[in-house]
Amino acid sequence: MTDKLTDKIVRSLAAPPKGNRITYDSEVLGFGARITAGRVIAFILNYRVKATGRERRYTIGNFPDWSVSAAREKAKELKREVDSGGDPLGAEKASRDAPTVADLCARFEAEHVDKLRQRTQPDYRAIARNEIVPVLGKLKVAAVEYEDIERLHRKITQRAPYRANRTLAVLSKMFALAIKWRLRPDNPCKGIERNREHARKRYLSPDELARLTEALAEYRDQEVADIFRLLLLTGARRTEVLSARKEQFDLKQGIWTKPPTSTKQKVEHRIPLSAPARELLARLHKDGDDQPWLFPGHGSQHRINLDHAWRRICKAAGITDLRIHDLRHSYASALVGAGFSLPVIGALLGHSQPQTTARYAHLYDDPLRKATERAGAILAPKAKASGKVTRFPARATK
Repeated sequence: MTDKLTDKIVRSLAAPPKGNRITYDSEVLGFGARITAGRVIAFILNYRVKATGRERRYTIGNFPDWSVSAAREKAKELKREVDSGGDPLGAEKASRDAPTVADLCARFEAEHVDKLRQRTQPDYRAIARNEIVPVLGKLKVAAVEYEDIERLHRKITQRAPYRANRTLAVLSKMFALAIKWRLRPDNPCKGIERNREHARKRYLSPDELARLTEALAEYRDQEVADIFRLLLLTGARRTEVLSARKEQFDLKQGIWTKPPTSTKQKVEHRIPLSAPARELLARLHKDGDDQPWLFPGHGSQHRINLDHAWRRICKAAGITDLRIHDLRHSYASALVGAGFSLPVIGALLGHSQPQTTARYAHLYDDPLRKATERAGAILAPKAKASGKVTRFPARATK
């Protein structure tokens, strides 16, 4: 039957005993009403894809949710798309099968996160699973907009401003890879303003250093205590010490050669070792021990987690608000106090940018004050003897 479909005709269609039957419209080629044995009526459009010649059947919607006139107009719209070389059903299927942000996170973890430093990996995974997926996970990668990212950043900022910045950094890298993987053409994170961060300036005071030294001496796991001692004596990063192999240390020359795989800058870094550091390392290089790691962990791996031990040690020492990374800052502050220049300190710490070392410049205040006081005592000795300030003659005026 081919006739101009009306609501009345569609409502009176007889259901087939099984399967379905299609009644086509005489006005729009390929447009029709399909009725099933269960009397479910839906409007469809048959068309042929220009590029491939493949026949498709697109379901517009059910009757009476769709009237005949509304369905016919939709069919005309779809036919114009087909005439322009489109494939409505193929596009719909592609959109339905397009990866979501949750899919992107999974691929990001599998293909990118595994290449990062071991200490970075857990944080990236936690951000993806706890911050990104619960909010954006169901969105299609291609549909994510600037406003979606900005809204998430603002939401996390309310409870954790620095965490919000870390999340934004992960998202930015994730969508940069999405562009590379041809999942979308642009990065929706571009232009979002990060929260202002202040560089942390936490160092061990002399009293805290004494208490930490005592707590380390009394800690039950002395191998863990040695890790913290080496961190303090070298200013090295946690991952550099944990992943250190015995072959990296030349105890005769007193040199530690860190391979590119363990340094943040991905370049080899050679540093001289102090006498206390060499003494500690000599004790760790036990005779007859064929273990390659300086601090072996379970199986064939090195030690990984220090956080629980650090909390216990700080509690025993009565020290609060001190991170493991602050041992590196304390090492740098000791160098500054000894009068060494920022370039020398940067070389020992393995900084590639002078700006990174510049954060310690304010520590020069104390040695500079001592120096200027000493100069004052030399230049104005009478002030020290009499308790009076020596007055220098004023400049003569004409």
